[in-house]
Amino acid sequence: MKKLLAVLLALLVLVGCTGGNGGNEGNGGSDVVNQIIYGSTTELNGDLGNAWWGNNASDALVRSLINDYSVIVSNQGGEFIENKTVTSGVTSVVNEDGSKTFTVGINKGLVYNNGEPITAADFVAYALVAYSPALKEAGGKVSPDTVVGAPEYQSGATNVLSGVRLIDEYTYAITINPDYLPYYFDITYASLSPLYLPMYASADLTVKDDGEGAYLDGGALVPEELDATRNIYKDRVSAGPYQLEDLDLGTLTATLVINPNYAGNFEGVKPSVEKILVVKAVQETMMDQLETGAIDFLSTLTDGSEVQRALDMEATGNFRTVHYERNGYGAIFFQCDFGPTQFIEVRHAIAYLLDRNEFANTFCQGFGSVVDGPYGLAMWMYKEAKDELAATLNSYTYSLDSAVEELKAGGWVYNEDGSDYVDGSGLVRWKKVTAEEAGDYQFNKTLADGTILMPLHIEWSSSEGNSVSELLAVMLANGDQTKAAGMEINQNIMSFSDLLNYYYRDASEGDQYGVKTYGMYNLATNFSAAYDQSYSYTVDPELLAMGYNTFFSVDNPLLDKLSMDMVYGVESGDNQAYLDVWVQFIQEWNRYLPAVPLYSNVYYDVMNAKIHNLECNSLFDFDQAVVYATVE
Repeated sequence: MKKLLAVLLALLVLVGCTGGNGGNEGNGGSDVVNQIIYGSTTELNGDLGNAWWGNNASDALVRSLINDYSVIVSNQGGEFIENKTVTSGVTSVVNEDGSKTFTVGINKGLVYNNGEPITAADFVAYALVAYSPALKEAGGKVSPDTVVGAPEYQSGATNVLSGVRLIDEYTYAITINPDYLPYYFDITYASLSPLYLPMYASADLTVKDDGEGAYLDGGALVPEELDATRNIYKDRVSAGPYQLEDLDLGTLTATLVINPNYAGNFEGVKPSVEKILVVKAVQETMMDQLETGAIDFLSTLTDGSEVQRALDMEATGNFRTVHYERNGYGAIFFQCDFGPTQFIEVRHAIAYLLDRNEFANTFCQGFGSVVDGPYGLAMWMYKEAKDELAATLNSYTYSLDSAVEELKAGGWVYNEDGSDYVDGSGLVRWKKVTAEEAGDYQFNKTLADGTILMPLHIEWSSSEGNSVSELLAVMLANGDQTKAAGMEINQNIMSFSDLLNYYYRDASEGDQYGVKTYGMYNLATNFSAAYDQSYSYTVDPELLAMGYNTFFSVDNPLLDKLSMDMVYGVESGDNQAYLDVWVQFIQEWNRYLPAVPLYSNVYYDVMNAKIHNLECNSLFDFDQAVVYATVE
């Protein structure tokens, strides 16, 4: 869950990214009928590390298919419920100090895919590993703040996690810090998932509790061993509907087969599709692959031309589609702590220089629309408040004049030599900046008198084979209006893995990624059933260092406060209070503009007609829905 178990990084996927699955004769389709091959334009990184390090969409899909048994899950409507396959009950009590303790009973008879039993100790082990100082040293990003005793445990001040208790063989308890109560989604606090300790440590570790809290006995966790678990593929121990048979990074293919020991999902349903392959799909050719039988299923089509082709294919009777509104949006994402994009006027100007309505119409072709904040068409909050949002949000209507006004107001009024800028000159604008604002931005220039000038030159990172990038290049980066405004946007095309490493500034993957390089990315995010943005805009230096707030909006404490108040100032079930703060958050976000929203669309899944009962929606993804599917 968001605070307990994983870094609050949105599931970033390529704008215009599609995923799919189907039967590929060249990949065994002629031999194995009962299979689905899921083709994703997001490349597998092969990181199976519980989203502690990153959350590539294809990696996340594989992890979700092989890991299940969370105590609290979301159902087809996005409602959080107890997973009755896993738990015999969840109770809670508010303590005298304002903390809240959840006590969870675990059902007997659950086992891992290797047949070994699962008990409450396995759930407690998840917390002991997730909050451990060893995981933090290994580069894992898990905030300990919500759980009592977790900050002290993660710092190494104690080896006992006082807020997590192993009550007996089939019962655990978890106590939440009163500073993080009330919480709108507080039932999720109760949720842990089983973790197989022998895979995470060479030492013979066991979970114990002598009355003061849980701890690991028999040795210590080692950062290098924890890091290595991300890439364990052969005989990986897990507890989901599927188990990993093979993961080949050379061919970017993961092969999953049914876990025979799986007890079922929250409704007791077990999968019948014997094999799932997750493969790399090239966006330019994937519709051909689908039509010729190379793949069977494409998920969440966003490009309007692809949707139209899918509908044409459905008309033949050999394919069918499922459509649903998206619980997310596509955008130009900024990093707001260096270079030109640190200045709000520049971010506003970029929004004015792009005709977002034309962009959405061109890309979505009637299957989506522009949004003005970080929300999707499927959200109940948007549906309730859309009239108020329409009346109060800035739509940043396309206007070169408005862009130029913003830039002038922001001080972008100089030439490279410090002379006054002349509108219409076609030159790049420059701004006088302080040493702090200048940072180490590589394009700065210092004049003889010590004046530091920054050019309106923005480095843009985009992924290869991305139709949205191609459209942005034409409509924004290389547009006449952008040059006329005195702005220069330089596109850098790279693999999606490289893009994410730069976006997360993940120096553990290479020193170059830790250097502030790109101020602009085109990405998209889908939100989970719990719309919780509380750490996504933090200004806390420690949380920033852990990888939270990839916008690096460190100059906006109000956005941080509203994102926290939206969930931590609202009692569970008080929908109106949550909605009121959500609207304030969206309004401030729209003013500050850490991203330029491009669209939220109607997703289309298209599949070979041999696939039945595969009904995804924005709150019930493929990994959850596939257990109901059958193949003819």
